[in-house]
Amino acid sequence: MGYNDLFRDLDHSASVQAAGIRRGYGGPPARTVNARSGLTRLRCASLLKPLYAWMSAAHVPDAEQWRRHAEPAVVYSSNADTLNLWLSVGPRVILDDLRERTGVAWTPPNGDPSRFGSVEVAAEEVATAYAVLAQAAAAGDPVAGTVLGWMGDVVDAQTFGARDALRSPKAAVKCGWYGSPEETCLRTHAVAVLPRGGTRVTVVVAMTALPYVDAHAREVYRDRIGQGLPVEEEHEKVSGALLRDLMATTLEELGHKS
Repeated sequence: MGYNDLFRDLDHSASVQAAGIRRGYGGPPARTVNARSGLTRLRCASLLKPLYAWMSAAHVPDAEQWRRHAEPAVVYSSNADTLNLWLSVGPRVILDDLRERTGVAWTPPNGDPSRFGSVEVAAEEVATAYAVLAQAAAAGDPVAGTVLGWMGDVVDAQTFGARDALRSPKAAVKCGWYGSPEETCLRTHAVAVLPRGGTRVTVVVAMTALPYVDAHAREVYRDRIGQGLPVEEEHEKVSGALLRDLMATTLEELGHKS
């Protein structure tokens, strides 16, 4: 299945992106792929949490304090712990450091910079940033290695079947899901770093924002969010199959070999 097949029947209001990078010393020539239908930039807050954790470590003098917030931000996608790092270090500091380290430039959201989840990105940018993270970990960066290890600890129940879709049970994965009150879509997204050995890395990213316009379903969804109840099943129903197909197609386009 190719990208055209996946995009052909999308609703006109849907936005979907996929990107992948395969590169590393001693391996085949670097390869990148990306495909997009709809908006050029999307919000995918949870995919950025490991990157924020990585960049914030240098600015939190107490390593245990950093770990106390960074680990749940990555492993459990804790918004409260991510917000603690985001505000204590500062949005501009974190994003400036990311630009310096990865070459990817993101800006704080307009209006209220405390809303870390409103940063808008493109899938190829996310893939680029994670490729740098993965290669830094391979080269001995201890913080990058710790963050990547935490991504390996993300339980399958929070991955929408990404590891199975990629046929990589040891992949480091981070997924996210949300439907904001002002949006008529559900956003579901995933990033995976596949083990290859040495400094060789393969990164796959998929991001979706699919229509969710039924008034009753939206009311139930918002009520569950308000009560702190899980909503992953609804995201699986709306986006799960497409998300997995995007990741599998991207990996195939990259020509990844275990």
